[in-house]
Amino acid sequence: MRKGLKKGTGLTLTSLIALSATAVPGQVVMADEGTETPDTISAQLLLVNDLHGKIDHEDAFDVDGDGEEDAVGGIQYLASYIEDREAENPNSLLVHSGDMVGGSPIVSSYFQDEPTVEIMEEMGFDVGTLGNHEFDEGVKEMLRMINGGEHPDGTEDYDGIDFPMVAANVQYKDTKELVIDPYTIEEVAGQKIGFIGVVTRETPSMIVSEGNENVEFTDESEAINKYVPELKEQGVEAIVVLAHNPGYQEGDTLTGDAAEIANKVDDEVDIIMAAHNHTENNAIVDDKLIVQAYSYGTAFADVDIEIDPETGDIVDKSAEVITNVQMNVEPDPEVSEILNKYEELVKPIKEEVVGQAAVDLEGGYGVRGEVGDNALGNLIADGMIEAMDADFSLMNGGGIRDDVSAGEITWGDLFDVQPFGNVLNSVELTGEDLEKVLNAQLSEEYGPDVSVGGFEYTWNGATNEVVNMKLPDGTPVKKNETYTVVVNNYMYGNADYRIAELGENKQVGPNDLQATLDYVKSFDEPITYEAEGRISEVATDSNSGGNKDSMNLPFSDVTEGTKAHETLQRLAENGVFDNVYGEETKSGDTLTRGQFVKMLANAFKLEVSDDLENPFEDTDDMMIAAAYEAGITNGVAEGKFAPDQELDRGHMAVLAINAFENMYGEITLDDRTSFKDEKKMNWKKDSILKGKQAGLYQGYSNGKFGARDEAKAMQGAYVIENLLNSMK
Repeated sequence: MRKGLKKGTGLTLTSLIALSATAVPGQVVMADEGTETPDTISAQLLLVNDLHGKIDHEDAFDVDGDGEEDAVGGIQYLASYIEDREAENPNSLLVHSGDMVGGSPIVSSYFQDEPTVEIMEEMGFDVGTLGNHEFDEGVKEMLRMINGGEHPDGTEDYDGIDFPMVAANVQYKDTKELVIDPYTIEEVAGQKIGFIGVVTRETPSMIVSEGNENVEFTDESEAINKYVPELKEQGVEAIVVLAHNPGYQEGDTLTGDAAEIANKVDDEVDIIMAAHNHTENNAIVDDKLIVQAYSYGTAFADVDIEIDPETGDIVDKSAEVITNVQMNVEPDPEVSEILNKYEELVKPIKEEVVGQAAVDLEGGYGVRGEVGDNALGNLIADGMIEAMDADFSLMNGGGIRDDVSAGEITWGDLFDVQPFGNVLNSVELTGEDLEKVLNAQLSEEYGPDVSVGGFEYTWNGATNEVVNMKLPDGTPVKKNETYTVVVNNYMYGNADYRIAELGENKQVGPNDLQATLDYVKSFDEPITYEAEGRISEVATDSNSGGNKDSMNLPFSDVTEGTKAHETLQRLAENGVFDNVYGEETKSGDTLTRGQFVKMLANAFKLEVSDDLENPFEDTDDMMIAAAYEAGITNGVAEGKFAPDQELDRGHMAVLAINAFENMYGEITLDDRTSFKDEKKMNWKKDSILKGKQAGLYQGYSNGKFGARDEAKAMQGAYVIENLLNSMK
């Protein structure tokens, strides 16, 4: 497929001119009387990162701002984009910065991700590095993927990856020898470019311990600086780092690990190609260009460089991140053929119907708030208990890789949710030690990680500690009693969770996916699961009862001294709750349209004048009429407001941003503002994203917003408080 110069050709400028009378792009160097004068050589580095084996991935979003969603993604389309760019400039190298496999869909992972390697080779990748997911099945399997060798689940005569893989900071603990080569030197138009690879030092906390016991990850910057002199000794002046490290960009400012590396490494480094956090990076830090191109094959980066042929150094560099919009290219036939081959092989397995979902089942990490669990996590956790006849279960949020939509549930749907092939482990924990495990997974920034089964717990949002644990019948989990607890082998082997440290009598169970499959098949009726409050953020023992102070705070279940109570008190002092809530309202009650609009009206101190007319037939509340007059709401139809209509989070966001923009002017949406579940937002998408940009909310810790989730009364209060803070 590839038309560009392959690595190792060693063609020089002179030989290229001799081969053709047509000038090579970027090398027009003819002078008087046929002599040659030095000029820069134009080359390009094409980057793909975080593919995760999603060779069949397709998405849709509005790329050009015309209000219509465009089909995006698909490796066969990405291959065509890459080939077109290579045709424009034959001085091209195609590289990746890790996580090209791991967490993959069935079409790739069913065959040990060898289909992804086959496609990468067809596309003509020149260099790559490791990401944390390359270690998902241990070092031995990672090396088999690189060097070749058959696997029982793989393809016949698998011979490994045909391009260099480099990592300068991954070494064996016992010998301190590197696991793979630290760097490689490639050539374009006779010019040497050195590529050094590194992977995030956080990798041990993201991978299973089994198979990775003897590997360690050293400081990325120190590793890079160790090998820059070696490259220079070999005449390499153009140096690129492939770094599986995240970068976080706001405007032209880039922070995060990638930026820290840029500031610490030798200034001989020209470019850092980042990865890991699945976003766009395109910025300069310490004169080093940092680039990242989203994930899953939905985009790639084209880094244009100018090389001085006399010094071999990069004298100019710039980047463009290109979205893989399907309608702009034809799918590459060779890559399509490979993809179709494996799709046909897995089709009967993938399409087997194993159950029915009555509702959408969303998964991911636990979240802050009164209701911190999620439907799919609860389902998986209950299936784990069933599979090992245990008392309790814990399921890490990062192991839930997809959602399940309402309707038929197929084998492939569940495989996409749990693609890692983890094995269930049960241990015995006392109630006291279970509390320690739960405390260990509570993050100061994000709150809870794991889904739970067989019990429920509350936790203090101020101290990040468990307040109490209860069985489903309301009786307490006893601290001195021993319970069987099921986790997967990733959680068992991850020291951060403390399960191996505190647990006893480990038992090995079935594959985690099989446990979920069996549980889903056990239902005779369509499955209805929901976020039910198994995890709940409070600040004191919720059994102590409610406590409303003399200001008559609105929610009967919020206790004094909690973060929620402090928020309510500040809002009450500003009159936000005046004439809004009744006596028996609770913080977890669903927010109504009338309640939220009246809170907005109170927050903005709207006044009801004598000549104010009420445009609505279904409410006599003049504060709502004042909100209409201020442009906060138009109602649901002419003359109708529907004050008792329950809001979802999307409609709450629309009302909030309407209020914000009508008071302060329209927000120009930054295209870097995003949520992972944007495609489920429909017409509310822009308003929801504007609200995030304005700081009215941040969404769930799993990167989603949950536009269709019920808006809770306490959530509405937090949005109002953020709105008031923005006014200040």
